Amino acid sequence: MYHKVTLIGNLGRDPEMRYLPSGQAVTSFSVATSEKWTGQDGKLNERTLWWRVSVFGKQAETCNTYLKKGSKVYIEGRMTGDDKTGGPRIYTNKAGQPAASFEVTANTVKFLSSRGETGAAPAGGPGEHEPVGEETDDIPF
Repeated sequence: MYHKVTLIGNLGRDPEMRYLPSGQAVTSFSVATSEKWTGQDGKLNERTLWWRVSVFGKQAETCNTYLKKGSKVYIEGRMTGDDKTGGPRIYTNKAGQPAASFEVTANTVKFLSSRGETGAAPAGGPGEHEPVGEETDDIPF
């Protein structure tokens, strides 16, 4: 069996990079995804979900270099369940309310912010399929 999670959202904090004992880089950051809708009462509603994202290897190093709080990203990966429950990690937040943390191990991270946006990667900066130092052709479709 297989599952895939696709997210588009904004970083809630700067990435944090560390190294595993094997020497492999791991970068972690939080991403907020939001949805808005108008209820039957005509009131505008909004819900934000927070995702904890982990990225490994060379892509982890690139994310740590170019992403900042507020950066918009596209992420593909797999959801990592809590070992005890198989679902999201449940905890009590700072306000004393129950909350859930959804965790994703990213296979693909693409940078969506432009140069002028907060925390953005430089224009032409590396994305998931654009290694550092290589030129890419702009394809209009």
